[in-house]
Amino acid sequence: MSFDGDIAIIGAGPAGTTAAALLARAGRNVHVFDRATFPRDKCCGDGLTTLALRELEALGFDPSTVASWQRVDDVVIRSPRGTERRYALPEGEGYHAAVATRVDLDNALLEMARTDGAIIHEGMQLTEMTTDEDAADLVFGNEPFRAQHVIAADGMWSPVRKFLGLSVDGYRGEWHAFRQYYENVSPRAASELIVWFEKDLLPGYAWSFPLEGNRANIGFGIQRGSKHYRVGDMKTLWPDLLGRPHVREALGPDARPEGPHKAWPIPARVGRVPLTGPRTMFVGDAAAVTDPMTGEGIGQAILTGRLAAEALLTNSEPCAHYRGDVRRELVADDRMARILIPLLANPTIAGAALKTTGATAWTRRNFARWMFEDYPRAMITTPRRWHRGMFTGPGAYRDAAR
Repeated sequence: MSFDGDIAIIGAGPAGTTAAALLARAGRNVHVFDRATFPRDKCCGDGLTTLALRELEALGFDPSTVASWQRVDDVVIRSPRGTERRYALPEGEGYHAAVATRVDLDNALLEMARTDGAIIHEGMQLTEMTTDEDAADLVFGNEPFRAQHVIAADGMWSPVRKFLGLSVDGYRGEWHAFRQYYENVSPRAASELIVWFEKDLLPGYAWSFPLEGNRANIGFGIQRGSKHYRVGDMKTLWPDLLGRPHVREALGPDARPEGPHKAWPIPARVGRVPLTGPRTMFVGDAAAVTDPMTGEGIGQAILTGRLAAEALLTNSEPCAHYRGDVRRELVADDRMARILIPLLANPTIAGAALKTTGATAWTRRNFARWMFEDYPRAMITTPRRWHRGMFTGPGAYRDAAR
């Protein structure tokens, strides 16, 4: 069997399916290839920031198609000194955070792209790729495919990047994260989004993110090169974290794991790896666009998927246009985050920052909005982004029932 199409998208995560849906709606001949068969799990913290929610809403995505979708209104943060503060996200129209398992979210996005007209090929592993002046030639097993353009949404270890000779030798990501699903958690863990800034994890953190059915996604992330731990220590550190009194109390006495824990690396170096190659644009983890301060990447993935689609739909030189758009949207925020990371690695500074941001209802609300990417990390230093209501706008999905 031989395929031919206008655009080949490699990878059916949020970045790839976003691009596929937009391009298919515009009438382009789009084929999406993924080595997995859906629905499939994806190791992730499962949190959706305001950036992710706004991008999903603009895409026309319906949260009711995601069984595990849970809206979040309050965030509880524990400082390195053990002080807990509640940070309420803004009330009013819309909301600013949610949690959904990737097995549900990614499958719903894939079905949306399929409904929009994208042709989906599951269980198809890319095994070869070359390009010429007119097109890209791809091989999946023994099946050839020729396309004018390629969107590589194939993750941190991107095969497309490897075949184009654009891999970064020895790169293993800025973050490494570890998570496990728990059931029968306490009412608190089933409804509150909790972040623990443990002194020995800084600038990393541990989390409990609520899911439907008295479940929660529990995990932690450390930056590679952490002062206290190596990535290889994470497996033995996990039971120690779970046994800490404040974590044990939050989960409740009846909490139990649903399955094994999983770990994954997180790439966060936008602007320092190639965003494009011959007839190719890299999106999501393949473009290393994760927030270097939090390890969050779903919103950035959807954003880059949209930018890639828009570049193909509106420009005669889409790769150049895409590079400029991604840098404009994300590089300043990446730089700001990198300035803050060394400061947050210091328990005294991190504790003082949390104390300051927790001083009043206004500081708590706006810190929560900043943390959940309701506005860009570097908004203050990028005047081109200033606009009326930039700190007071409504949340996403304002028409959704509370």
